[in-house]
Amino acid sequence: MNLLDTIAAVSTPYGKGGVALIRISGADAIAVADKIFKSRSGKSLAESEHGRMTYGEIFMPGESDSVDDVMAVAFRAPRSFTGEDTVEITCHGGVLVTRKVLSAVLLSGARAAEAGEFTRRAYISGKLKLNEAEALGDLLEAKSESQLSLARGGMKGRLSKKMGELYDDLRRVLSGIYAVIDFPDEDLSEMSREEMESEIGRVAADLRRLADTYGTGRAVSEGIPTVICGRTNAGKSSVYNRILGYDAAIVTDVEGTTRDVLRETAILGKATLLLCDTAGLRSTDDKVESIGIERSLKEIEDAELVLAVFDGTRAPTDEDVSLAEKIGASGVASIALINKSDLCANPCGELLDICSSFGKTVVLSAASGEGFDALAAAVEELFIDVEIDIKKDAVVTGARQFAALNSCCELLCRALEDMKSGVSLDACCVGIECAMSALGEVDGREIGEEIVADIFSRFCVGK
Repeated sequence: MNLLDTIAAVSTPYGKGGVALIRISGADAIAVADKIFKSRSGKSLAESEHGRMTYGEIFMPGESDSVDDVMAVAFRAPRSFTGEDTVEITCHGGVLVTRKVLSAVLLSGARAAEAGEFTRRAYISGKLKLNEAEALGDLLEAKSESQLSLARGGMKGRLSKKMGELYDDLRRVLSGIYAVIDFPDEDLSEMSREEMESEIGRVAADLRRLADTYGTGRAVSEGIPTVICGRTNAGKSSVYNRILGYDAAIVTDVEGTTRDVLRETAILGKATLLLCDTAGLRSTDDKVESIGIERSLKEIEDAELVLAVFDGTRAPTDEDVSLAEKIGASGVASIALINKSDLCANPCGELLDICSSFGKTVVLSAASGEGFDALAAAVEELFIDVEIDIKKDAVVTGARQFAALNSCCELLCRALEDMKSGVSLDACCVGIECAMSALGEVDGREIGEEIVADIFSRFCVGK
């Protein structure tokens, strides 16, 4: 990837549609576009005003017949998304016409952009901080209102602003320490040692509170590994289908219909579930079904949330009791789902007794949908902090950000312990410098090229 090249890509999905957008960015973006764009007014894009859309036609290099009528707009550096000269061409949205317009751009001197290269250039030019770029990626993938709110908050810089404030607070402490070290007899520091200790403790506490938002951010954005389990014919696959909103799993009255693990991502209330449906748990001589049951047990061990389904029309079996004991002993977050409330509104007391070992119990009907709002509320109570306003607060959503914050907290706590135990300031400042470096990784102030490349490789081409 040569970041000095002028790049181009289609920035809208391929397919039949009203319009498609081709984006060009780089030092020669306007010159490249002017080779193939002819405005109806006769004025070139180089002569046009910044941000003013111009109507015209696109021509393949060396050809006299136009490819399409288009609208083109030039954004001059640094007032563009990438911080470079940028041209956006809007053509009709057919697959062939979009490809021909892009081909004309590439034949005129641009190269095809790589995945995430436009956003990466915006980051390099200082238009976006790294966590803001990650939020943009989350915005493109958002499938729920909660995910959208978190992504919009990240793009608006809520997390970046908070990180910047804490980074500056540590820098002031470090400046005071340097003043004491370099000029011990001049009393140049604005802070006493006690004030430095107090400020470091406050910053560490703020960082810990911020890191604690990751539980909610992860539940909304990344998703909770969740397994649906239970004995055969309890209605596991029906619950799975109801949560997804469509028939992803085959449902029959035949025991052992589900034999393998099925996986989908589902939105339930504010939470995102990395959902898997598993084979029914029972004793069987069927070799294939036995393999499915072994996989089910492994999924239960690895899950962060277990949804155990019980048939509310029947008394609990030995398999039900064994499953309840196993989940109760594991300590994993769990919800007992007493299914088929449409057939039996009042489950037997024995079934309610074994469900008492679970974190929560919800009575529902996979057939009618009754009780699934209560299930969504139960999941939110387990994984989403009600004190966090995802529309207003800074929230950590990525594992990379969380790891950097944890590292910063640990380094600051260690430095604070050293200061309180009388360790020399020049030794203490090393830990604070390392903490600032870890904090700088959150918004990309200090981060390795490999991590940056990995983040932007997840973006689509054209973004």
